[in-house]
Amino acid sequence: MVSYSMSDKAILAELGAQVKQMRLNRNVPQAALAKKAGVARSTISELENYGNGSMMSMVQILRALEKLELLNLFSTEMLVSPIQVAKLYGKNRKRASGNNKNIIKIDKNKW
Repeated sequence: MVSYSMSDKAILAELGAQVKQMRLNRNVPQAALAKKAGVARSTISELENYGNGSMMSMVQILRALEKLELLNLFSTEMLVSPIQVAKLYGKNRKRASGNNKNIIKIDKNKW
């Protein structure tokens, strides 16, 4: 579990440990994962044990582990509040008020 009280290095080490656990859960040796990911076995070892590695390596490894969906947690959706929608559309009339002084009189003889 990652928290704000952790150092950056500790967070990276935790992410590496999580990758290691995913690999072990799938019963995949480091060498096989490295081959499938297109990285060196030492890259897997460095990431798992020390949290060292590049974002590119992380993506390659997650792809090889078929866990790319974890990256969806970084996606943010633009949520629009009902108040913002109301401001965007303003005061659109839904029906006539029935107030006679605002009614436009049409001369039927001109048509």
